[in-house]
Formats: sequence, C-alpha cells, structure tokens
Amino acid sequence: MSSQANDYIFGIRAIMEAIHSGKAIEKILLKKDSNGELYNELFALIRANEIPFQMVPIEKLQKVTKNNHQGAIAYVSPIEFANFEMLVAEKVNTVDYSPLFLLLDRISDVRNFGAIARSAEIAGVDAIIIPESGSARINAESIKTSAGALLTIPVCKVKHLKDAVFTLQQYGVKCVAASEKSKSFYYECEFTSPVGIVMGSEDKGVTPGILKVVDQQVAIPQKGKIQSLNVSAAAAVLLFEVVRQRG
Repeated sequence: MSSQANDYIFGIRAIMEAIHSGKAIEKILLKKDSNGELYNELFALIRANEIPFQMVPIEKLQKVTKNNHQGAIAYVSPIEFANFEMLVAEKVNTVDYSPLFLLLDRISDVRNFGAIARSAEIAGVDAIIIPESGSARINAESIKTSAGALLTIPVCKVKHLKDAVFTLQQYGVKCVAASEKSKSFYYECEFTSPVGIVMGSEDKGVTPGILKVVDQQVAIPQKGKIQSLNVSAAAAVLLFEVVRQRG
C-alpha cells in the first residue's frame, strides 16, 4: 500500500485503486501460482486494461520490497504516455513542418534511454515511440539523464514496433533504420520529408523483422577499431543530420 520514490506500488487493493484512478502503470509483477478472489479480481482488471504483466517467483518480489506486497507489485510511470495514432495523425495533418519521430527498439539501459531523449528533445523530435516490453523503464534515473527531456517530449507505447512502422508509412512518414551492415551512409539519406528514425538495442541492433519493413537502412562510417558507437551517440548523429538537412 506504499511506494518508494513514486516508482512502484505494492498490495492488491492499492494496485486495483491505481488502475481504477487511471495511473500510468508500466508493468505489474505477480507471484506465480497465486489464487484467491481478490487476486482473480486484480488479474481480470489487468487483462481488461491490457496492462503488461509478468509471473515471477516470490524471490523477485522480495528483492523489490520486503513489505507485505500480497504477491503483486506495480511499476508506475512518472509520465503520461501519449496515444500513438492520435499523435501521429495530429502531427502529420496539422503542423506546418515535416514531423520527426524516433522509434527505439528494445533500448534497455535507462542511461542510454535518457541520453537519447535529451538529444531528441534538442533536435526537435515530435515523439519517442517504444514497445510495451523490452524497453528501459522511465524512472527517476532515466529522467535525470535526459535532463528533464522525458517530462516534455511525448512518449508513446505500442504493442509492436513493427506495427508502428506500418502506421507511420500509411501516414506518408518514411522510416529509416540505423544498421551497421548497411552499405548506405546516413548522410546520403534524404531527411527533409516526414521521417521516423529507428534505433536498435545496445547489443543486437534493430530487430530483423523491422529491418525488412523500413524504407531505408543507413550506417555511420567507422574508421577506428571499435565495432560500433554507443546507441545514444549513434542516435545523436542521425538526429542532428536531420537538423542539418532541414537547415
């Protein structure tokens, strides 16, 4: 029934109250093999509201809090997520400039996430788009690393990033993925029209399925011996190429 640094809520009734009040819940951890009328009521509420959840052993819950969590802990987001399709439609149809979207495919490190958001805000990105699962959590650390950018730039959560690419393309937004295997360099790509830039995870890059559906793949030329840039640095390179081209 309490929280720590407004980061999570524990206790079945407290979580149910948070859901009913419309709090932005990122994910709920539930103890494996839980049962009971109140638990089943919570689980039905989770499913009805399509909130991501994970069944975990009690040891994982105990690592989060030693308090009486009743087998349920909910991570609460400090921001309100924007509606993806509404935001895209609004930006494409009403603004008098070419919108710029940033899609982050399984960026899992909160510091990288925050650093990318900071660059995105400065570069004028209209929205950051992330998948429901596999992404770094938006918490005090990521917000601090972003220098507060995550409190100002719209962030959208989608079930599948691949579907988000399709939606952007339907609205006439060109989707460009960063891939070190591409034979085309980022500065050869035209970024003046509406564009969505896709950045991949720290270790595996952009998911192969997404690479297959984007409009273009681009690489950053490398001269040194280290194989790749940190993803936050790579994102900044591409974002400020957009700024450069748009003058």
